[in-house]
Amino acid sequence: MQLINHIGKTPMIEISEGLYAKAEVLNPTGSIKDRPASWILSYGGFDPDKYDTICEATSGNMGVSFAWLAATLGCTCVIVMPENMSAERKKTLEFYGAKLIEVEAGDFDRAIAVRDQLCEEHGWFNCNQFDNTWNVEAHNMTTGVEILNWAAEERREISAIVTGTGTGGTLMGTYKRIKPQFPNMRMVAVEPAESAVMSGEEPGLHGIQGIGDGSKFLVDMKCVDYIQKITTDEAKARARELAKTHGLFVGISAGANILAAERFIQNVAPKGDVVTFLCDRGDRYFSCL
Repeated sequence: MQLINHIGKTPMIEISEGLYAKAEVLNPTGSIKDRPASWILSYGGFDPDKYDTICEATSGNMGVSFAWLAATLGCTCVIVMPENMSAERKKTLEFYGAKLIEVEAGDFDRAIAVRDQLCEEHGWFNCNQFDNTWNVEAHNMTTGVEILNWAAEERREISAIVTGTGTGGTLMGTYKRIKPQFPNMRMVAVEPAESAVMSGEEPGLHGIQGIGDGSKFLVDMKCVDYIQKITTDEAKARARELAKTHGLFVGISAGANILAAERFIQNVAPKGDVVTFLCDRGDRYFSCL
């Protein structure tokens, strides 16, 4: 069976009473981005007989997912990435055979512009994760469904979904699927305090790779009930603690998610369970942690 068939169906882990995290670290490449990457290529117009190269702008995990999928499909993958992303991510991309193009630190607008230019000039397939509805649908049709199935089986009342926002696909997809079943559920968006764009502040450099890429992208702010800002240092510290106290070796954005969920529970005291995501593995961040 191909690895692509093992995307999703990740377990829910109890972090503390009323707080559960979906273990997306168990996807084939170790991150939640395997879900939307596979859907974009499966349903978004990619044809291996028409395109010999796929191209994406990314902070890392989506690029790794596309590089892996390109390797399984026998096509070339070109990734455009700000230079301040972790060395482990860059090495992983190269190991899958992807070609890496770097732009100035934190400049996702430039990365996207370079991607668009390359795709237009060479006729490559533009994965376009930041403006692709299949990104949202992947989480609507897989992540959200799995969370609802868990809630039904365990007889849980979902009071909030807490998630960091990079493209916004996870937030919007799970909202679309879960909100109709739990109308009182609140969506909590997590963003870096150093680049709090959703809070109306200016984009800035931060170290919570994978979220806070400088724009709202796919997020409809009418669907967001609460915004929680987390600093890079806080996210790193919480990620380290999760390894030592729970045996969960996860990335910096997962640390941010857990801390944001804990603060939401402390400050709001919701009636029901709070669900968040362990987005990726910690071994992509040795050089950062």
